[in-house]
Amino acid sequence: MNKKWECYVVDENKVEEVAQKYNINKILATILVNRNLIEKEQVDKFLNPTRKDFHDPYLMPDMKKAVDRIMKAIEEKQKIMIYGDYDADGITSITVLKKFLRQRNIPVESYIPNRLDEGYGLNKTAIQTIYDQGYRLMITVDCGISGIEEIEFANQLGIETIITDHHEPAEELPKAYAIIDAKRKDNKYPFNQLAGVGVVLKLIQAISIRMGLDEKEYLKYLDLVCIGTISDIVPLVDENRVIAKLGLKLVEVTKNIGLRTLLNTIGFKKIDSTAISFGVAPRINACGRMGHEKDALDLFLCEDEKEAQKIAEKLNAYNKDRQEKEKEIFEQAFEQIEKEEKNKSCIILGNENWHHGIIGIVSSKVTDIYFKPSILICFDGEEGKGSGRSIPGFDLHEALTKCSKYVEKFGGHSMAIGISLKRENFEKFKEEFENYTKESKIDSLIPIIKIDEETSLKNINIEDVESLKLLEPFGEANKTPLFLFKNLKINSIRALSEGKHLKLTLKDGQYMIDAIGFNLGHLSEQYRLDDKVDVVGTLDINNFNGNENIQITIKDIRKSY
Repeated sequence: MNKKWECYVVDENKVEEVAQKYNINKILATILVNRNLIEKEQVDKFLNPTRKDFHDPYLMPDMKKAVDRIMKAIEEKQKIMIYGDYDADGITSITVLKKFLRQRNIPVESYIPNRLDEGYGLNKTAIQTIYDQGYRLMITVDCGISGIEEIEFANQLGIETIITDHHEPAEELPKAYAIIDAKRKDNKYPFNQLAGVGVVLKLIQAISIRMGLDEKEYLKYLDLVCIGTISDIVPLVDENRVIAKLGLKLVEVTKNIGLRTLLNTIGFKKIDSTAISFGVAPRINACGRMGHEKDALDLFLCEDEKEAQKIAEKLNAYNKDRQEKEKEIFEQAFEQIEKEEKNKSCIILGNENWHHGIIGIVSSKVTDIYFKPSILICFDGEEGKGSGRSIPGFDLHEALTKCSKYVEKFGGHSMAIGISLKRENFEKFKEEFENYTKESKIDSLIPIIKIDEETSLKNINIEDVESLKLLEPFGEANKTPLFLFKNLKINSIRALSEGKHLKLTLKDGQYMIDAIGFNLGHLSEQYRLDDKVDVVGTLDINNFNGNENIQITIKDIRKSY
C-alpha cells in the first residue's frame, strides 16, 4: 500500500535558536521544534524529567474519597480484594497496589478473571465468590469503568467498590463508592492518558501523602509502573514520559526478583522501551492469553530466585506457544481476507477454532497490513468473543457505540476494543459495521509517515545519532525520529532470514551506509543494483566486531524520480 510521506516544515531560525539556547546539536534541536518543545520548562521536563514533575494526585476525581475509605480499612483492619486485568498493565497494577498495601500491614488478596473462561472486566460470579470469602471492600485496577451491572450487584451484596481505571467511560457511570478515572467528563486532572498502573501509582502516591510517608515509598515501584505503562502503548508524553524515563533507570537495577530473572532470560543487551515492548510485555501478556494469568503475578510477587527462574521459564514457554498459534491463525485469516474481504471498507472475520486470547494480536497485524479497522471473532457454541484494532482517524469505540444493536457487550478505546456477540447476530453486525465504515468515508484515510527531516549521508555522524538517545524512551506519541534520504544508489541488495528481511548497502557519492528493512524481504525482487531510491527510516548505531557504524532501519522505500 502506498503511504503518504510528510516532512515537517522546519523553521531553521527556531532550530538555530533552540540549539544555541540549550547547547544541543542541530539534529536534536530540529526534533524538539517538530514536537513543539521550545520553552525551557518543556525542554527540561522532556529531556530530564524528575520526580518533581508528577502532578498532584488529589486533582484526580474521587481520589480523596477513595483514600478516606482505604484509611478506614487500614484503621479497622478490613481485608481488601484487588480485582485486576490479565494483561501486563493489569498484572503490574495488581502487583504495585498489593505490595504497597501489604507493606502497610493490610490483609489484601487479588482476583484476576481467566481470559478464556470469564473474559475481560468484572463478572457477577467472581463478585459473589469475593463476597463469600468475606470481602466488603474491592478495588479494581485497569478495569471496572464499564461494569455498571456488576457494580450494582456488588452494592446489593454489601461490597463497596473503588474503581481505578483509565478506559473510556460510557454516558452512565457505575454506582461505585469512588471512581478514579481521568477520562471522566468532570475530570480536572491535567493529564488523562495514564495507563491503569499509572492510575494505581497516583493512588499510592495519594495514600503516601495522607500517611506522611517518604516519597520513596511509592517511587520505588516505578520499575513495575514503567513496565505496565510502556506495555499498554499509552502516549509517552507528560506524566507517562516521567514514569517511563525514570522507571527505565530503575528497571536496570530492579530489586524485584521476578522482573530481574525475566530480564535475564530474554537476553536483551540494552534495557530500553524496545526491550520492554518486545521482550517483557509479550511474555507477561502470553500468560493471560493462554489462560495462565496467575503465573505472571506470581513472578512479580516472588521472593525466591529459584522459584522465579521456574516461573520465568514457564512464561517463555507460554510465549513460544502463543507465537505458534498466532502464526496459524494469521495464515488462516490472511487466506480468508485475500479471497473474500480485501476490497471491503473494514475486515470482520469469525472462526470456530481460533484462540480467543490471541486474535487481538492477529487483528493488529491485519490492520497494519491492510490499513483498515479489523475485528476478529472466535465462536464457542452460540457465543462469540472478539478483539478489534483501528487506524488513525477512525474511532473504533465510537463506531461500536453506533453499531451496538447486535452486540452483547464491548469495551476499550478508539484504537482497540473487546467485543462479545451471539453467533446468530454475527452477519447482521458485520453488515451494519461495514455500512458504517463506508458512510464514514474510511477509504479516504491514507497512512501517513511523518518525517522529521530530509538529510543526506554527508550531514550525519555517530555523535549526532548517539544524541538521539536523549529523546528515549520512544513509544506512542513520541515515535523514534524518521529521516528521509533521497537519490541513494543501491550498492548491494539481498533478502535475509529465508526471504523475511531486506539488507541493503546504499551509496551517496563517496558516502556509504548499511540499511535493514525488517519484514521487507519481498522487495528484494523489485529493486536492482544501481537503482536510485528514496528511503525513510530511523538511524541506529550498529556495533559489529568492535566497529561502530551508522545504520538505517527502513520504514519505507520507493524509487527516486
